[in-house]
Amino acid sequence: MHVAAVVTFCLVPLTWTSAAIGLTLYLVRMFGITGGYHRYFSHRAYKTSRAFQFLLGFIGCAAMQKGPLWWASHHRIHHKYSDEEEDPHSPIVNTIWWSHVGWVISGRFQKIHWDQVRDFRKFPELRMLDLLHWLPGFALAGACAAIDGWSGIMWGFIVSTVALYHTTFMVNSLCHLFGTRRFVTTDASRNNWLVALLTLGEGWHNNHHHYQSCARQGFKWWEVDVSYYILRTLKVLGVVWDVREPTEKAKGMKRVADAVAPQPAPTAAG
Repeated sequence: MHVAAVVTFCLVPLTWTSAAIGLTLYLVRMFGITGGYHRYFSHRAYKTSRAFQFLLGFIGCAAMQKGPLWWASHHRIHHKYSDEEEDPHSPIVNTIWWSHVGWVISGRFQKIHWDQVRDFRKFPELRMLDLLHWLPGFALAGACAAIDGWSGIMWGFIVSTVALYHTTFMVNSLCHLFGTRRFVTTDASRNNWLVALLTLGEGWHNNHHHYQSCARQGFKWWEVDVSYYILRTLKVLGVVWDVREPTEKAKGMKRVADAVAPQPAPTAAG
């Protein structure tokens, strides 16, 4: 995918149609990750119907980041052991390369931890999505090619998918190293406004680690959280309900000094 993206910049012309496709697919699939894989499947921050649950999983699969059960099982382990040895992608325990992409391509984390997703593994359609997690992405790539040929598939699908990879991975890597800390947590999670803008609100990471099951991650009015705004709109439309909000006590806690965050342990580069 990365080689294809480089080739695209060098050889494939960018059209207005492919640019529109790429931007649209980036935003829609980012919500599939943030509003679907993360806030719904991993944290159950709201409730929805079985049909919309499947749609969220399908959109998430189209981002080419494996299936919802795989994603949620590893993310729940991350929160259980955040920035400890058992954390799959801690930049504090390991390197920033490992937390950003190394853990994904290492081959050590291919299996679903079924004990972590007992609440969702009972749905056969979700198990099917995990088994065929590549199919929605391939179908989407075919649709892009049908709409705008090589420009559609290369700029509209491949470049936007690679951008999705790295902005999503920034939450694992950069948001445990760079930013501010409002809350005292047992990990090094930080709020990073730039990552928040790129990921529709996921960069308010210290807020999230403080109140993990909350659907809203931007606690202050100026902390832009597009995924939350979408969920509130879906709530008005009756598509989702029981959207968990931060309590006033949670939002009002004082900022803490960066010194309370765990400091990176010396490790060998790799």
